Amino acid sequence: MYLVTGASGHLGQLVITNLLETHKIPANKIIATTRKPETLAALKAKGVDVRAADFDDTATLVKAFKGATRLLLISTAALDRPGHRLEQHKNAIAAAEKAGVDHILYTSLPKPDTSAILFAPDHVGTEKTLAASSLKGWTVLRSNWYFENLFYALPSAIKSGTLYTAAAEGKIAYIAREDLARAAAAALASDNGGKNTYTLTGAQEYTTGEIAKLVSDAVGKPIAVVQVPLEGLIQGLVGAGFPAPVARVFASFDTNIAQGGLSGVTGDYKKLTSNDNTPFASWLAKNKQAFLG
Repeated sequence: MYLVTGASGHLGQLVITNLLETHKIPANKIIATTRKPETLAALKAKGVDVRAADFDDTATLVKAFKGATRLLLISTAALDRPGHRLEQHKNAIAAAEKAGVDHILYTSLPKPDTSAILFAPDHVGTEKTLAASSLKGWTVLRSNWYFENLFYALPSAIKSGTLYTAAAEGKIAYIAREDLARAAAAALASDNGGKNTYTLTGAQEYTTGEIAKLVSDAVGKPIAVVQVPLEGLIQGLVGAGFPAPVARVFASFDTNIAQGGLSGVTGDYKKLTSNDNTPFASWLAKNKQAFLG
């Protein structure tokens, strides 16, 4: 039995689609957990076992994880207070142990031990909890930035004509979310045991300026990239309506990029899937209207 947490999210749904369509896993061998089971009616109709799970309540997790053999723990979005997400992940790992799960796969981020991203300690703590657990095996999938993350900043930059960044000339090995889902599904569907760590990247790395130029050319709108100090970026985000703590989290992404925290290309995606990465150019051509919408 294969279990996917966060199954109502974009990544979770793509993983389940890959399990069903690419790996031909029978629907009745898949468990999908979510806080909102009603959102997965279509999967339930296909025969997937949809279960409610609350990561703040270990008792519900033990019940939800019962019968699962291999479990994909998609990191939660609980960033409301420092450490909350780590607590949730620890709850999930403890529940998986009690429920008799053999193997957990976890979505982390590249180079977590040295990352400047303010929530990186959540990933470090989760990886350490897995390593100290009584599970038969675990797999850490350190996922680089989604192409889709570009939708957060570039549409407004296209409208204004200016993209402010504190990332300097740091590079990012962006990867498509669909590729990450393929890799996670492949790892989940395998019978691979043991303890493994993969770093999932795209086939090429880009600076912020290079990405802005490619998007600008694709949509036919000029984008000027302006380098600013970190505090200036934070002030700009606060001025745009972000609460100060959230602004600091977002700004830490740029610090991490500038320090090389998301740089470097690996072959781990191909190792897991036997496929080549989705090229950024083809993804951009398919999604350029979304940047204008």
